[in-house]
Formats: sequence, structure tokens, C-alpha cells
Amino acid sequence: MTSPSLTVDTPAGTVRATAGPRQDDAVVFELGGAMRGSVHVTGTHHPHHWDQFTAVRACLGPVNAYQTTAPDDALPRLARSRTRYHGSLTLYPDRPQVSVYPMTSADGHEPPEKTAATLTAVLRACAAHVAQRDDLPVILDVSRQRDTAALLRFLTWSAAQRQAEAARLERKARAAHPARRAAVAAWWTVARWFLASPHPVLLLMLADLPYSVLPNSLARTVDVKQWWAPYCLTAAAREHEHARRAQAEADSLRAQQRSRRPHPPAHAAPHAARLELQVP
Repeated sequence: MTSPSLTVDTPAGTVRATAGPRQDDAVVFELGGAMRGSVHVTGTHHPHHWDQFTAVRACLGPVNAYQTTAPDDALPRLARSRTRYHGSLTLYPDRPQVSVYPMTSADGHEPPEKTAATLTAVLRACAAHVAQRDDLPVILDVSRQRDTAALLRFLTWSAAQRQAEAARLERKARAAHPARRAAVAAWWTVARWFLASPHPVLLLMLADLPYSVLPNSLARTVDVKQWWAPYCLTAAAREHEHARRAQAEADSLRAQQRSRRPHPPAHAAPHAARLELQVP
């Protein structure tokens, strides 16, 4: 087990962070030295795999800022300042960089650069500390259980939205084919008119001019219709893939949820059978 205390060198001075006992899915650090207040660290999902809980998130304050909001007077502050701050940072196991949620003061103002650097350094140190703890698997597992219901709702909604968008794009692709044929037929009609009786207006209609010069020229319309159907089908395929991935992640979360449900004792079924046999 790593030491419950750490020392963080920051632009504002040295900050001491002491970890309290683990609270199911979180560790709360009490801050001293150049910074006062606390930092709440818990587990969260990977940014690209929402069914995999492998990341660690640190929030300014004593609570999970993604579930509830800490009172302003409970937010951290620099030792020589009364201004308190919101913000969070997520540390990923397979990425050298971290994701920092924008830091703001309790009244909504952006902190000075030195203060922001201090807050970020403390959050990163606390997150890295928890990422090295022996009980990290327990924290991540309980965090997954905590967030599964909300993630399932989001992933189910996302899959449905993606499928609906794919269907809309496929309808557009189907409609593009007769529209393209109509545009080509119109171009040839005007071309025949021009051959029969040349006129500058007809030539303008046939010319493939930039959109800024003539947005609706027949040649431009034909050109757009040529690539519009393939474009829509490609975009629809992407939406289907996003929907498939969201559904797969939802299925994975459900499977993890089922695998961790407590099973009845092995002797329960035989015991029930013996009781049933005693009934006349």
C-alpha cells in the first residue's frame, strides 16, 4: 500500500495531501500547506471504452463533482486566498496526458495561470497516488457499479439516435439517385437549347462555375448529386458503427453486472428439495 501522505511542489508552494480511509469507491485527501480543502478521487471509465473502468478522476472538493455539487465553502482554496475553486482531472492508464475539466472559481471566473497550475498539480498528484494503490481494483469495480445504470441509459439512447441518423442518411442517399438523373436530364435539355439557339444565359446555366459565383448552376447541381449519395452512404455506415459500438458497450456492462451478482449458497437448492419432500 502506498503512503497515505504525499507532498506536492506547486507554483504556489508545497502542498501536503493526506489520504483518508477509502470510502467504497473513493479516497478523499485533506490538503495543507499552500492549499486548504480537500480532493475527492474515484474511478471512471476509459474515454474510448465506456464499459471499461480503468481511469481515475480527481475533483476539487470533498464529493464526486459528477454526481453532486459541493457547497462553496467546502471547495479548496490557496492558503493566502479566500477564493475557492471547482474543477476536475482524469488520469488514463494508457495515455501520457490527462484531461482537465475547466477550473473556475466559485463565482464562475477563470483562475490566474499560477493558481490553475497549482490546482492541476494537486489534482494530478492525488489521482496518480490512487492509481498506484493496492485497492485500486476495488475502487474501479465499485465505481463501475455506481455508474452502470446511468451509462446504460446513455448508451441505449445513443445507439437509438445513431441508428435513426443512419436511416435518415440512407433515405437521403436513395433520394439522391433520381435527383441526379433529373439534374443530368435538365443539363442535356439546356445543352440542346444552346445548340439550337446559342445564348449567354444558357451558357451560364451550363457552366461549372464556383458556388460563390452561381450557386445553382446545372453543372454544379449535377456535380453535387454525383457525390451526395456515396457521401450519405459512407456517413450512414459510420453511424451504424457508432450504434453497434454503443450497443456492444451496453451489452458488456450488463454482462459485468450479471457476473458480479451474488449467487445463492450451493446447499440452498438441495435443502429446499428436502423440505419439499417432507410436505404430505
